[in-house]
Amino acid sequence: MTGVDENRGWSLLPTGVLWIIAPLWYLLCEAITARAFPGYSYATFYISDLGVPGRATFQGRELASQIPQVMDAGFIGQGLLFFLGLVLAMPALRPGIGRIAFVVVGCLHAAGIVLVGLVPGSPENVANGLIVVHVLGAVAAILGGNCAAILSVGPLRDLGRVRWSGPGLGALGILSGLLLTALVLMPDGVWERGSVYAFLAWELIIGSVICLSSPRLRRGRER
Repeated sequence: MTGVDENRGWSLLPTGVLWIIAPLWYLLCEAITARAFPGYSYATFYISDLGVPGRATFQGRELASQIPQVMDAGFIGQGLLFFLGLVLAMPALRPGIGRIAFVVVGCLHAAGIVLVGLVPGSPENVANGLIVVHVLGAVAAILGGNCAAILSVGPLRDLGRVRWSGPGLGALGILSGLLLTALVLMPDGVWERGSVYAFLAWELIIGSVICLSSPRLRRGRER
């Protein structure tokens, strides 16, 4: 980190660890569930299709997730781990309106992605009306996460130039989300993953920089 006092570095370290684990956990759950899903395509299927139990035809896609609980655990785990890291980081964030905005949209992401895991995007939930909860959760997860990446520049300015990855990746994620709703150029799965993976990449980058720049690791490298 650039100009970070030791106490601030120590207080951010648990956040760094959690923000490394969270996206890796999510991607691992996704890969395991996709591998067990017959005919699953990352390009044409939605991520949340992996979390739908049972077999069904939904919006032209043949849903057949064999282990939906694993993907749902990925959604919920990402949300809870990110939220915990955010809470632990709050004392070390630079004060001001930027910190408040960053925390609010970060909480929005965490709540949204947990709802995606708890309420699958299934035909049954379309019939009973709960699909509204799923859709709102997905929008909150994508918009909240990418806005958090964009707004992190101020609260995390002690991290130096790497913090500018936030606006770039966040803007990419929001653009992907807009193209998903416009249904243009690429299959839905490509744009959806662009909107989600952009935030996960930011989370992993920031977590890694925090851990590699912590006072303990810095002293270890100097020995």
